[in-house]
Amino acid sequence: MAYLNGHPATLDDVQALALTNFGHFTSMRVDDGVVRGLTLHMERLVRDCRTVFGEELDPERVLGYVRQAVAGRGGSFVARVTVYDPALSMAHPGAKATPNILVTAREAAPFPAPPMTVQAYTFTRDTAEVKHIGLFGQLLRRKQAELDGFDDALFADETGRISEGGTWNVGFVDQVGTVIWPEGEVLPGVTMRLLQQVHPSFVTRPVNLAELPHMRAAFATNTSIGVRTITAVGEIGLASEDPVLEELRKAYADIPGERL
Repeated sequence: MAYLNGHPATLDDVQALALTNFGHFTSMRVDDGVVRGLTLHMERLVRDCRTVFGEELDPERVLGYVRQAVAGRGGSFVARVTVYDPALSMAHPGAKATPNILVTAREAAPFPAPPMTVQAYTFTRDTAEVKHIGLFGQLLRRKQAELDGFDDALFADETGRISEGGTWNVGFVDQVGTVIWPEGEVLPGVTMRLLQQVHPSFVTRPVNLAELPHMRAAFATNTSIGVRTITAVGEIGLASEDPVLEELRKAYADIPGERL
């Protein structure tokens, strides 16, 4: 069930997401009522609302709607909060907006996620720092990756400088065991930020596709998958297991969740 501003959403309420497709969101994994990085998810929504709509968003209002929508639901699931204005038209996106809160939930995939392979494509997300709902470019390349025999897509610019994945951040482990986060136009993912807090032995620098044969391991991160091993980028094979990846997984698992 989808809930808009605390009430069951109607077709009229949600058709703007298909017809205008203008808004932003966050997805957070809920495990037995707690969320890793809940404060960071709320900060993202507030920040992106200013960027997209020029409006202030009350995080307590958002949390109230989320709690109402998932009340009584146990176990592990992913709650998504989408912020948009059903009355805003494609013809006049500059009109004053009233941000509405849509809450949906889906089953969470089990941890740990299985290793995956990716193919690199030249692509940079529009307004990469915002978690917006315009996913066409990402999904098109994910589709192409699947047709090419891979699990997902990795993005790089025209010079081969790596940024991020389809709906995840990417990190690498070099030959001496240092975690490297690519510097570039990327979404500042909540899982990535949490890992940087609890595993501070890392560097952020440009990473080029040409460097990948010299990397020891690679991984993807987001709230749904945690830390997921990448075993190949195109024809370049990478380790399926690595002590640093195990350190990252343990560090992430040990992060205390915030009560929803």
